[in-house]
Amino acid sequence: MSLRVAVYMPSLDGGGAERAMVDVARGLAERGLSVDVVLVEAKGPYLDLLPAGVRLVDLGSRRALTSLLPLLRYLRRERPDVLVSTFHHTNVIALTAKRFFARRLAVVARRANNFTMEYANRGVRDRVAMRLERRLLPYASAVVVNSRGSADDLRRSAPRVSRLAQVIYNPVVWPDHAEKAREPVGHPWFGDTGPPVILSAGRLVAAKGHATLLRAFAEVVKSHPARLVVLGEGPERRSLTSLARSLGIGQAVDFPGFHVNPFAYMARARVFVLASTYEGFPNVLVQAMACGTPVVSTDCPSGPSEILEGGKWGRLVPVKDSHSLAGAMVETMDSPTEPGPLISRANTYSAEASIDRYVEVVARAGAESPAADAA
Repeated sequence: MSLRVAVYMPSLDGGGAERAMVDVARGLAERGLSVDVVLVEAKGPYLDLLPAGVRLVDLGSRRALTSLLPLLRYLRRERPDVLVSTFHHTNVIALTAKRFFARRLAVVARRANNFTMEYANRGVRDRVAMRLERRLLPYASAVVVNSRGSADDLRRSAPRVSRLAQVIYNPVVWPDHAEKAREPVGHPWFGDTGPPVILSAGRLVAAKGHATLLRAFAEVVKSHPARLVVLGEGPERRSLTSLARSLGIGQAVDFPGFHVNPFAYMARARVFVLASTYEGFPNVLVQAMACGTPVVSTDCPSGPSEILEGGKWGRLVPVKDSHSLAGAMVETMDSPTEPGPLISRANTYSAEASIDRYVEVVARAGAESPAADAA
């Protein structure tokens, strides 16, 4: 297949959506497509994960809005067959480029989160972005969402997009995940004989529900000695460490920052916990299951209930309910799910199946629309 594909996003910061798109780029390149990863700003820990067959293009901008002209210059120079964008601000810019400057460009817009929840309680700038994205999405060749729950929400929130919505799960479980799980972990709590470790992972932002997790953990340790490790980085680090101290659990909680390979930590944890208020498709939940680690999750929109089949593979609790979360953590520590069924369930989200669907959608978009007009 000779298609040229450009994957456009803000950066390669350490989030689940960025990791998913690095893996999509990798998978498309392995299938023989020519792939550029086009970044508003070339930064982030996932830069080192780009395979040799994928070209990095740095637009040299600080914000999505100011990347429009550099993106148009790139499109005119390189003429990709399909532009795959992700995140709401870059979707707006990609579809603006198509609508007004490069009408023959095929754009596949990917939504990484639940549409309604992503914009709830946001500021003026994000509310404007929501209106623009809703207005522009019908000009895409396809709109990819990463869970059925997110697809249903998008159809309600933007009915004109219904015919374009395509559910493609993130490419989470690769053939080398077991090898990554065996890699050493430098954190001392995973190698000593002390209390078991409860693990969580995600950016330190309000949407990930870490404050609820800390309050739940403070209840857990009243009856079950344990320690909590939260992988990730973000603007709430200071407030979360302060909360842990105020709850009297500061010595039993650690925030070691972002780690490119979470599998090694997950494989050594007693329980993995997701406390998010909303998601699109929580990669970390599947990653933990792929390691055979029992999981607990909030029943947030969208993804966890779908992955866990309503609680069949792990306990689901209401959002922001620290008492219920604590109870589920204790129950899971006392009666953990067997690893084998968890691994089998996680394997249904194989990278191969995901990349197959991306190839189909990209090929269809490329066949329907010739390469971009000169800007």
